[in-house]
Amino acid sequence: MPSSNTSPKRYSGPAIVLHWLLGFALIGLFIVGLYMTDLPFSPQRLKLYNWHKWAGVTILTLSLLRLLWRLTHRPPALPDAMAAAMPRWQHWAHHGTHHALYALFFAVPLLGWAYSSAAGFPVVLFGVLPLPDFVSADKALAELIKPWHKFSAYAMAALVLLHVAAALKHQLIDRDGLLLRMLPGRR
Repeated sequence: MPSSNTSPKRYSGPAIVLHWLLGFALIGLFIVGLYMTDLPFSPQRLKLYNWHKWAGVTILTLSLLRLLWRLTHRPPALPDAMAAAMPRWQHWAHHGTHHALYALFFAVPLLGWAYSSAAGFPVVLFGVLPLPDFVSADKALAELIKPWHKFSAYAMAALVLLHVAAALKHQLIDRDGLLLRMLPGRR
């Protein structure tokens, strides 16, 4: 791993914007997803399901942009003293959580799109741009996919909570300034 002396100390502006935009979008979409599934069949429920699909496609697009940025722009290394002080399991958790989150950034919306297509409900982005079906309409397949979309969304929510808890631990308990690397503004 490169020394923190040779890599940037903070995340770049686009990385920070994509991080917070995607983070807040995921939280909002998860909350709406929980709310809409308990609604009785109504115009409000249909509107929320369509909004949920649009937001999912938007999150998928943001995730692709974030991944491309991440692959082409080196993130800051952990400060040397912090990396040396972390037990091996924390290094594993740090990297494992980030890799799992990136995988779920794609899996959750793609499973939702596949479920919607299999259930016979097309995704019409913003009500004007019909997207191709991800899979053919098949009610049995829809019933197989539906729990995977839900399970993966809950898994992502759990990892987001773990990520937030770790960031707050670094800020409030360790007081090592790690969180400042991802906050907007000059530091």
